[in-house]
Amino acid sequence: MPARPRIRPDVLLAVMAGGAIGAGLRALLLLPVLSAGREGAVAVTLVENVVGSLMLGVVVAVLGDHRPRLRAFAGTGILGGFTTYSTFAVQTAQLATDAAAAAVLLTLASLLLGLLAALGGLVVGRRITGGRPGSDAPREAE
Repeated sequence: MPARPRIRPDVLLAVMAGGAIGAGLRALLLLPVLSAGREGAVAVTLVENVVGSLMLGVVVAVLGDHRPRLRAFAGTGILGGFTTYSTFAVQTAQLATDAAAAAVLLTLASLLLGLLAALGGLVVGRRITGGRPGSDAPREAE
């Protein structure tokens, strides 16, 4: 049986600090629109998730295996805190009770736009690094 990987305290702290920043940024964008109703919150969540996917693609392509604390801080931490699958899932489930077709369209748009944004981020990251081979291996996605 292979040895269990050890969690480095410095990397864990980097994730925690980044997560606080990312969650704070998400709240700064989301809280003002909550008073406008569920539709506004759904739109903000969609934008946050797509932008986060784009940025994570850039982080993964630029950092690759290098600078694990920075990758953990920016990828898992900031972008993990900024994006939110659980909020998307609950908002979509709530929307489905009132407008099933809109919920299906939201799901498809989120998936397609998120994938396209991640791909775009990887392309941008490769251009930034000059196409360093292997810098955006899927195993590096946070």
